[in-house]
This record gives sequence, structure tokens and C-alpha cells, in this order.
Amino acid sequence: MGKTTYMRLKGSQSMRQRLLLATLSSTPIIIEEIRADDMIPGLRPHEISLLRLFEIVSDDCVVEINETGTKLKYKPGIIMGGKNLVHHCGLNRSIGYFLEPLLVLGLFGKKPLSIRLKGITNDSRDPSIDTFRSTTLHILKRFGVPAEGLDLKIEARGVAPEGGGEVVLTVPNVQSLTAVQWMDEGMVKRIRGVTFSTKVSTDFEHSMRYAARGIFNNLLPDVHIFSDHRAGPQAGKSPGYGISIVAETTSGCYISADTAVSCGRVDETGELEAEKKERMPAEYTGEETASCLLREIEKGGVIDSTHRGLLFILCALCPQDVSKVRVGTLSRHEFETFAETLRNIRDFLGVKFGIETDPSTGTVIMKCVGSGLKNLSRKLS
Repeated sequence: MGKTTYMRLKGSQSMRQRLLLATLSSTPIIIEEIRADDMIPGLRPHEISLLRLFEIVSDDCVVEINETGTKLKYKPGIIMGGKNLVHHCGLNRSIGYFLEPLLVLGLFGKKPLSIRLKGITNDSRDPSIDTFRSTTLHILKRFGVPAEGLDLKIEARGVAPEGGGEVVLTVPNVQSLTAVQWMDEGMVKRIRGVTFSTKVSTDFEHSMRYAARGIFNNLLPDVHIFSDHRAGPQAGKSPGYGISIVAETTSGCYISADTAVSCGRVDETGELEAEKKERMPAEYTGEETASCLLREIEKGGVIDSTHRGLLFILCALCPQDVSKVRVGTLSRHEFETFAETLRNIRDFLGVKFGIETDPSTGTVIMKCVGSGLKNLSRKLS
């Protein structure tokens, strides 16, 4: 056996993305100086939980963390997948934080993946489970992932601080993805959405729905927002409410926006944040989310800004053929995240993107030749 060569990285930025790409490319990594200058240095609880999740779905995965948590040594194993797996995500980040890398890993597993995730299902920081169901799964289908076996079931909802939510994710495995030519945004033809409430009155849902419809009904007639009130064990352990909305276009694109409101939220140090300001009325939550969706549509592109990183990774994993996609205009903050994602993809997969601005719309056209990643461990039927 030869000596293992590790890629050396520094800092806590893009931790989740680096771990995902390292696993897919079978690249051992050492990350140093993880929040070394912070008051509370080292890995956060949700990052450790993510590493444990990678251990669950992989075989021979090696994770070593130093005493202060400022240095991580990670050697990826073989992605196995498997049935009836269970993972407690913790209460620092919602289940949405764990779902994105898990969806991609599941595609390249030895066996189809079926896993139960427990924790917070809806918050204002990560994409909600509703967004994954209405939007993210459709993006995967664009890349040749079969609809059969691709599902996300909501067993119980849970908001911060106590969580109590449960979802069951199933992901089929594939031999390889399919390169895409995804340029046509189309025109919005319908709006769909869902409001939810746990351990609070359904009046919160009515207010959000009425406010959101008040904005959309001025623009198009086909608007339907469903209600999902939960009680008892299905309502988790904390009171809360929220809304998720998706715009479907004539060319089959899905643009989404969501948020959730809870009585409190656990911050990264494990302490419960006090409410810093008086909570806005539910009507404001509905109006703000509807306005956020309109801003996403105005940016243009075939996906919303939340899904950009996932889109680029999927393009880079495609066969050695050209993929071409259109994304919306970028703010300065979004550009920094955008550039960091492209650097990570280049470093781990060796894929470089061509970037071209469409002057007529301000949108950005991205082109790349995929890395040709194949699922060599998948059993052939």
C-alpha cells in the first residue's frame, strides 16, 4: 500500500461542499485553521453531524478531529447507500442542510438509499423540505435521474428550537448523469405552494396565504397554496409556522422561495437565541416570501439562487460532454459564493466553467465539459 496523499485546505468556508466533492472524487483532505481565531474555535455541531452522516452512508470512511476541533482529517470511503438508515441531524441546522449533499451522494451509491432524518424540517436559514420536494427533485430529473425511487416523505414537521421533525428520503442510484442544455427559462404559468403550522392556530396559515395570494393574483390566475396544519406527534416539539412557494414556467423550470417562523432558534454555539425583535405578523411573512419569489424570477435563469451550487456540481459530474445552463444575475455577495463553488469544483473534479454574460437579459451562461464520473460500485441489473 502506498502512502495516502492528502489535499490540504484552510478555513471553515464551504465545508459541506468540500466534503461532498472530496467524497465523490475519492480525495483525502486535511482542513486546518477551522475558525482558529473565533471565540469558540473549531467545527460546529452541525458540521460534526454531517461527518457522521457521511460515515453512515459510506464504508471505510475515516474521520479524525483534533482536540480543539480546528483540524480535520477526512479520508472518503465507498458510498454504499442502503435501506432503513437513520440519522439525528441535531438542532443547530435544519434537515435541509443535510439533504443537498445526501441527494448527490445517494445517486452514486452501491445500493439505492433510504434514510430517515430527524430534526428541524423548516427554518429561515436552509431550504425547507417543501422546497426540496417541489423544486430540488425536479432539478435532479433534468440530469437523467429516474423519478421512480426518488422521493421525500414528511412524517412529522419540526421547527426550532426543539425540532421533532422526521422525513424519509429515498434516492435511486445511477450509472452516470446526463449532460444538459438548459437555457430556456420560459414564462411563469402557475404558482403553487404550501403553508404549515405546528402547535399554533391555523389563523397564521390563513393570513400568510391571503397575503401571498394578494400579490400573485394581480399577475396570473393560476395560483394555489395548500394548507398543512399539524397536531400531536406530527407537529414536532415547538410552535411555528411558515410558507414555501414555487413558480412553474412554460419550459418546466421551478423557481422557489420559502421561510419559517419559530419561537426561538439555536445558534451555532448551541445557545438559544433570544428574539432580537418583535415578531412580524403572519401577513408580513406571506408578503415577504411572495416578494422574494418575484425577485428570484426577475433575476432570470433556469433555477433560483439557492440551487446554483447544486446545479454547477451536477453539471461537473456529467459525462465528458458539454453542459450549458443559464443562471440569474448575481449580487456582489452571491458572486463570492459563486466563485468559491467554481474553485472547489476545479480543485476536486478538474472541471472549469466558461462564463458568458447575456447582455440582453443580464443573465449568465455557464458551460463546462463534465468530469465523466461513473458509479463503478453500482450493481448492474
